[in-house]
Amino acid sequence: MARAIWKGAISFGLVHIPVALVSATSSQGVDFDWLDSRSMEPVGYKRVNKVTGKEVTKEHIVKGVAYEKGRYVVLSEEEIRSAHPMSTQTIDIFSFVDSEEIPLQNIDTPYYLAPDKRGGKVYALLRETLIKTNKVALARVVLHTRQYLAALMPLESALVLVKLRWPAEVRSLDELALGPDVTKPTLAKGELDMAKRLVQDMSSKWSPEDYRDEFEDKIMALVDKKAHEGKIEDVETDTGEEARKTADVIDLTELLKRSLGGKAPKAKKKASK
Repeated sequence: MARAIWKGAISFGLVHIPVALVSATSSQGVDFDWLDSRSMEPVGYKRVNKVTGKEVTKEHIVKGVAYEKGRYVVLSEEEIRSAHPMSTQTIDIFSFVDSEEIPLQNIDTPYYLAPDKRGGKVYALLRETLIKTNKVALARVVLHTRQYLAALMPLESALVLVKLRWPAEVRSLDELALGPDVTKPTLAKGELDMAKRLVQDMSSKWSPEDYRDEFEDKIMALVDKKAHEGKIEDVETDTGEEARKTADVIDLTELLKRSLGGKAPKAKKKASK
């Protein structure tokens, strides 16, 4: 399994499902680093005063939020830390909604969720319940000191956590100022028929192996060519890793009953013949 970037538990009612969060995507773009041409040493960014152009040392830098034009409110590191949400190591489900209700423009980054420790059965139960009810779970989760709105969705045999943009981050379509020629168009039947035929003629199956970043391919081919010619420079880099916490699984049946207020769902009576 790919390396987990976060470990914790899905929480709804009194049920906890230990899971590991794995990135569902990987950045494949070409990463150009700045190097000093004289020594082939990495080049960083300087902290520069935008008025004087002079470099500012770290101890003289404070953080401010623009309150009005040209006026800032300065916040200390302690004040900023106090505003960070508490990291609970849980994905807290607070509601279930129809999957079609989530607007496309609110969808952000997908992650795979894998069951951790002995959480396989209850993980499968949640997945199957979402499939049967055609629902997705809305949840809040704290990652790297920031709280996110998220949706848990079934995907084949797995669960996927999709980070959602907060509604305040999404602009309204009204900003496009679409005119009546777009919102209430007058389209001739012949125009629609021709457009539909063009779409049908160009239709094909989804073939991900056919879709590639041509710029990246050309750059990496050039890099490979120059590397084989011996045109390589040595540059030192550093790496690091962080340890993550885990959560334990608790008896499922009992917690489901307690989440329902101690009442088990009533079985449907069989119709008499």
